[in-house]
Formats: sequence, structure tokens, C-alpha cells
Amino acid sequence: MRRILGGLAVFLGTLTCTQADMGERQRVDQLADTLEPRLIAWRRDIHQHPELGNREFRTAALVAEHLKRLGLDVKTGVGRTGVVAILRGGLPGPVVALRADMDALPVTEQSGLPFASQARANWMGEEVGVAHVCGHDGHTAILMGVAEVLTTMRAQLPGTVKFIFQPAEEGPPPGEDGGATLMIRDGALRDPVPAAIFGLHLNSRTPLGKAGVRAGPLMASGDTFSIVVKGSQTHAALPWLGVDPVVLASQVVLGIQTIQSRQVNVLQEPSVVTIATIHGGNRPNIIPDTVAMSGMIRALDEDMRRDIQRRVATTADAIARSAGGSAEVSISPNYDVTVNDARLAELGARSLRATLGSGQVFENPKVTVSEDFSAYQKVIPGFFFFLGVVPDGTPPEKVFPNHSPRFWIDERVLKIGVRSLANVTLDYLHETAAKLSPALQPASAR
Repeated sequence: MRRILGGLAVFLGTLTCTQADMGERQRVDQLADTLEPRLIAWRRDIHQHPELGNREFRTAALVAEHLKRLGLDVKTGVGRTGVVAILRGGLPGPVVALRADMDALPVTEQSGLPFASQARANWMGEEVGVAHVCGHDGHTAILMGVAEVLTTMRAQLPGTVKFIFQPAEEGPPPGEDGGATLMIRDGALRDPVPAAIFGLHLNSRTPLGKAGVRAGPLMASGDTFSIVVKGSQTHAALPWLGVDPVVLASQVVLGIQTIQSRQVNVLQEPSVVTIATIHGGNRPNIIPDTVAMSGMIRALDEDMRRDIQRRVATTADAIARSAGGSAEVSISPNYDVTVNDARLAELGARSLRATLGSGQVFENPKVTVSEDFSAYQKVIPGFFFFLGVVPDGTPPEKVFPNHSPRFWIDERVLKIGVRSLANVTLDYLHETAAKLSPALQPASAR
């Protein structure tokens, strides 16, 4: 009888918790509605004043001022320009981290928006335009909003939330450290240590308000490489007196393409190898000594990633040596595969369905772009999802991909992002707190 009564109590507690959960979601919705004008204002301000990686001084100051006004414990200068803030809830529970990236790209904006960026900066020795053409301005505004929503609900919060505003997700300037790796090195995941981390990315390939989720590998690793093909300079009219690195470099480009088409198992995981730059020579009548090229490797499996790295190096070397030249290959591993924890992905999908509607959540295909959110996932379990920004009925010619100078978002996604990320966080805290210590998490707590 005692066992039956105990089971009944758990069942009734679950029902009560579910009913309270509906009330909590309504509160999040109300707070997000109230915040919407400020979300848009924050996003437009950040959009109009973009900053490159490791140079997000103004953005970080804006974020830190907002978090301090909320009464949070705020630390600046993490990972150069990063901001970390801690919200301690009124009830015992786990620690969870939420991350947003703040950096812009060296792109001249062509959106035509009234708040379009006019900013200029120096990048790799050249003056360039600077623009938020990947949605990071939206990510920052969304997390600022989530911080305010959860702070308003602090008394009922079972646990601690760590807000991580990260610089240089797109990569730091050459010769500098930065991004998630430096944030981790500077203690972003310490004092206190989160048990999980969540993040989102605005996506121009997805309709407005739809969320793409996936357990396991979601985004590819990202490695860059450079190849210097060396020959022997001679007159262009006398090629037999030298070794032509231009011809060798051309053969290297074609040889590397066979790695995908003939050397790796295309049924296992998708992968991409791209040669993106090639430079050599300065006169039409001189065969140069060297030709330099660079490119990138994307893979969704770590073993395949290492195998492709090896094949790029051996292919370039073998082709160059076959005609008396040589090839120097340098490979720089940048981003690891973004791998969603299965349990967190299941919880996240369930939470997003409850927030957005079951028809608004779908299994996202694997993608060959990269994200340094993967660095956090190497330390603690994480869940990363996509949120669509393209309204229904938008003509295809008006849908510009992330990183396009014409990239734009429907700003209604900001409120949707706050609702989504706040509810995923709350569901994780409540469920985890209940599992850790049911006695500390009565049904009435929510």
C-alpha cells in the first residue's frame, strides 16, 4: 500500500508540475512580448556598430551594462572581450550555461536597411567593411533578453544560470588566440562548473519560427590548410629548363578532388575539401619558383577528418615530387565537430515543441558549416539548435544565405528566440533538479 501511495504521489506531482509548467510558459511569453521592442533596439544598435573578433569592445560594454543592471555577478575581459554573468536562482538545482557569440565579419553590407552598417576596419592588412551577416547581433540580443526573463523569475529558479557572451566565433585575427577555446582557458566553464550548455543559431535556410534539432553530429569540423608548391623558375619559352609549379599546382587541385570522389566512404558521413585561393607568378613570360594555395576541410566524423588531413598532405607531396618539385603542406585544425548530447537533444526538442508547436520542430540535416560551440561540447554536454528567420511567402531571390552581404532576418525571430532558449533552460533546470533531489523540488515550486 505504501508503494502504491508513493507512486500515486509521484503521478499527482507530475500532473501538478505539468499544469504549473503551462503557467510558466505563459509567463515567459508575456515577458518576451514586453521585451520585444528592446530586443529589436538592442539588435539594431549592435547591427549598426559591428565589431570584428577580439575587438568587440562596444558590444561587450553594452552587454555588461545590461547584465549589471539586472543585478547579476558579471565578469568582463574573459577571452579578451568576452562577458560572463551568473544568475543564482532561489531554489537548489544544477548549473547550466547559455552562450551567444558577438563578433561580426569583414564584409561590406548591401542589405539597404536603414540601420545598415557603415563600419570599416583593418583585416589582414586591408581596410574592409564590417557587418553582422551571420546573425550574431540577433544571438546577443536574444541572450540579453533571456537573462532578463530568467532574472525576473529568479525566486522560482531551481539552480544557477551562467550567461556566456563570446567573442571571435568566426575566428580571431591571425596571430591571436580567441573564441570558445580561449573563453574556456580563461575560466568560462569554472566557478561554478555547468553540467550542460545550450546555444542557438539563426538560419536563413529555415522558415521563420521553425527550429531544427538533431542528436549527435550536427555541424562539421573546420580545418584550414595551405600548400606551397615549389618548382624551379625559368623562362616561359623554355619550360624544360625548370620545374613548372603552376602545372603542378593545377594537378594538386585536381588530385585533391579525388579524395571525396574516390578515396573516402561517401556513405559514412558527408565531407568537403575546397581549394579557395591560389597565387603564383607575376609575369606572363616567367615560370615562377612557387605557387601558394589555401583551402578548408569539413568533416562530420573525427576519424574521417584525420584521414582526409593525411590524404591532402600525401596527395600534394606525391604529385609535386612526381615532376621534380616539392610541396609544403600546413594544416590548422580550427573547429571540432559540433555533437549534440542525445539526452539534451531529446529534452530540447520536447521543450521546443511545447514552446513553438509540434509542427514547428524538425530534424535538421547534418550541415558542413562549422561552429566553435563544439569546443564547449568537448568539456561538458551541450545542445545547439537552429532557428529560422525567413517569413512565409518570401521569394527565393530575396533569401540570402548567412555570410552574404545581403543577409537579413525577420526581427520577429528575436522574441521567438527568447521564448525558445528560456524555456529549454527552465525545462532542463526543473527536470534535472527533480532527478537530483526530488525532496528539494516540490511540485508547487513551479
